[in-house]
Amino acid sequence: MDAVSQAGFKLPAIRPIDGEQPWLWLAAGWRDLCRHPGISLGYGAVFTLASYALTAALVYFDLLVLLLPLAAGVMFVGPMLAVGLYELSRRIETGQPVRIRDIVLVVTRSPTQIALIGLILAFFMLAWVRIATLLFALFFGSGTPPLDQLLNTLLFGVQGLSFLAVGGAVGAVLAFFAFAISAVSIPRLMVQDTDAVTAIATSLAAVGRNVWPMLLWGWLIALMTAVGIATLYIGLILTFPLIGHATWHAYRALVDEAI
Repeated sequence: MDAVSQAGFKLPAIRPIDGEQPWLWLAAGWRDLCRHPGISLGYGAVFTLASYALTAALVYFDLLVLLLPLAAGVMFVGPMLAVGLYELSRRIETGQPVRIRDIVLVVTRSPTQIALIGLILAFFMLAWVRIATLLFALFFGSGTPPLDQLLNTLLFGVQGLSFLAVGGAVGAVLAFFAFAISAVSIPRLMVQDTDAVTAIATSLAAVGRNVWPMLLWGWLIALMTAVGIATLYIGLILTFPLIGHATWHAYRALVDEAI
């Protein structure tokens, strides 16, 4: 945080946390979900239906090979898609009424700055899909395995396992950087009148001061997202809103400022 402060950014105080905190955020997120299960699970259901629609489009255009990198890409753009869940948790915390229209049409303090971070995260996702496509071509050449052999080739062939190992390592690096800039930046821009650069610097400072707890938090997000996708997207109905609510509580625990 000192290095960031010396660069000229006026940042809020960052609280130190321990490894227990990510579990407490999940518990708080679960309580928020249980307070308004219809809205939270409905939010997750819409996200799940969008995932089915995307998969159907990939099948229709014979681009199913992109499914795996796009599924992993949820990690990059997920923080933008959960704004309504942050708002629901904020309203519960501040005692405001929770109405569907307030969750669907969220009013934020810095909407253009949130959009800017959204563009940055979209760039990360596009870069990841492009890199994954190039790696696939490197390992498998110009020919794509037939659809009925694709999963078997990826999981049980030498080329497939090598592709997954290299792709997983590259994706993990990109995902960590995307996570570091978005861990608290978007929730903060919802309630503070500030700019995207300062919000990103705040997020980087929060991750930098609490590296190991935040690595655990990032791992939990990745695990729950993977479980949601592995259950043919059904699990995302629950895991996506749970992550969204918990992310709000992560922001409130890490950043010492009034809302």
